[in-house]
Amino acid sequence: MNQARPKVKKSRALGIALTPKAVKYFEARPYPPGEHGRGRKQTSDYKVRLLEKQRLRAQYDISEKQMARAYDRAKKAEGKTGEALVVELERRLDALVLRSGIARTIYQARQMVVHGHIEVNGGKVDKPSFRVRPDDVVTVRERSRDKHPFQVAREGGYAGEGETPRYLQVNLKALAFRLDRDPQRKEIPVICDEQLVVEYYAR
Repeated sequence: MNQARPKVKKSRALGIALTPKAVKYFEARPYPPGEHGRGRKQTSDYKVRLLEKQRLRAQYDISEKQMARAYDRAKKAEGKTGEALVVELERRLDALVLRSGIARTIYQARQMVVHGHIEVNGGKVDKPSFRVRPDDVVTVRERSRDKHPFQVAREGGYAGEGETPRYLQVNLKALAFRLDRDPQRKEIPVICDEQLVVEYYAR
């Protein structure tokens, strides 16, 4: 699902930094890429909602199909659909590998999972979309621990990008974390007005 479009360009188009590297480029050029990036844009209600949906999708690096499925599950949950949608996405294995500080970006987290470096409760899981449940323990597999990215992670090399969310218990030295409980929307570090995303799908 990892698109070829450079992450910095994509970040500028969506108005959010998708990688730590994109942050500094974004600060220097906080407008969309391309010849008309600084021009005045005509926006419709549909366009505003579409952009918000694309922004949420990009932060989790998921396909439209995966996003629509997550929305369908969120509709059946108790409480606000928008909040349930973000919580649903946050429980993805790749998202939590990122939040724990084991990976630097969502793209790296996804790769770690796909390449079979991650275990949940002692069993290998290579699906980034795997939904982690409270009390699940996620670890880097023994055979993968000497690889360079995990050595960096163990020393806290990726953990400086943000605070560890309260719903995770993380032990970077052991390259392991546990999901203590379901995340709450206000604790999840994604930039999104999820109500607009709900309105996009409900149209």
